[in-house]
Amino acid sequence: MPEGQQCPFALTSEMARLPAESPVTEVACPTGINAWLITRYADVREVFADSARFSSQPGSIAHLVYGLDPDAPIVEGDFPRMDGAEHLRLRRAIAPELSPRQVEELRPTVQRIVDGLIDELAAAPGSADFCTQLITPVTTQVIAGLLDVPYADRGLFQKTATTLFDTTTSRDDVIEVGLPLFEYLLKLVQDRRQNPGADFLSRIITRGERAERPFTDTELVMTSAALLVGGFASTDTIATCGLLALFQQPAQLDRLRAEPERAGNAVEELIRFGTSSLPGSVLRRVTEDTHIAGLPVSAGDYVVAVVQTANRDEALVSDPDLLDVGRKPVPHLGFGHGPHQCVGQQLARLQLKVVFETLLRRIPTVRLAVPFEQIVYKEHSVVPGPAALPITWDAVLPAREAR
Repeated sequence: MPEGQQCPFALTSEMARLPAESPVTEVACPTGINAWLITRYADVREVFADSARFSSQPGSIAHLVYGLDPDAPIVEGDFPRMDGAEHLRLRRAIAPELSPRQVEELRPTVQRIVDGLIDELAAAPGSADFCTQLITPVTTQVIAGLLDVPYADRGLFQKTATTLFDTTTSRDDVIEVGLPLFEYLLKLVQDRRQNPGADFLSRIITRGERAERPFTDTELVMTSAALLVGGFASTDTIATCGLLALFQQPAQLDRLRAEPERAGNAVEELIRFGTSSLPGSVLRRVTEDTHIAGLPVSAGDYVVAVVQTANRDEALVSDPDLLDVGRKPVPHLGFGHGPHQCVGQQLARLQLKVVFETLLRRIPTVRLAVPFEQIVYKEHSVVPGPAALPITWDAVLPAREAR
């Protein structure tokens, strides 16, 4: 997979060949796990769809991050690692709060946040870092608003996300960044039990109290932590890598600039092209002797499902290596599939659509401020992308003129 200074959406030649030549390949993972690498669309989709045969218990990135133990006991509320009834119980409480209808009600809020940040860019000297001055503040403010917590506390959330997605993170590092976040969220949960509001967490607490088995404080803390950490990493990565891909292919950028109403389709195509909300590969454990792509695998084996190659499979789409913002959306796997597909995907879609649509309407001359070859990429990250994305422009239009 791309590492270090490699472009995150450019498949290595070896990875590009695997789906046709060796769709199931035995590999040694960075953390020492031996696994079967699954690269074709149909096979990756099958792995994601069948949690009875391919369990999420090890954690999706334990093959990449040293500090995560695939054999660690599952604590209550750790729903990303759960399967079956327990996972479904927690997911059913969260999903209604992040449904398309519920998320759409947030559109005016997201639009206000994006316009406010672009207004700040208008006062800048004609250049900025897209990462730190636009997309990260957008996702941070949206999540802070959902939980009704002070935006000033964002540093705690961001530090935790950065550490947990760093492949060099040790188990001590996980504890060091995790404890302050859990303590913060525990106080938040206890406060919302006593003083419920209209925020996301209060509504989950209320729904849980009506259930046959109410949620414990630990379950609410763990669930909130998973949503916080996942939300920061995924949306930021898709937006930054997506804009970089558009800069690399100016004809597609021009098309989207001329037709910003295509932003919704463009977001789906950018995710399919390689700017997934998931890590490039996802770990699962085989629960019973079975077959995948015709190959026998044994109970206890690990499989690593490669999202990027699956989304570039010709079985999914013709001309898979072509970025086409006008392409009709296809059922890509950028948000996963099956029981564990990204529960926050609709919120990510909304933020991405508003950011791209507004950016190109209000800053139509936006462009990369440095040569493509000079972009510096994050190192040791399971969600690779630019460490910074310098942009420049000629003028910023007022919000009222851009609509």
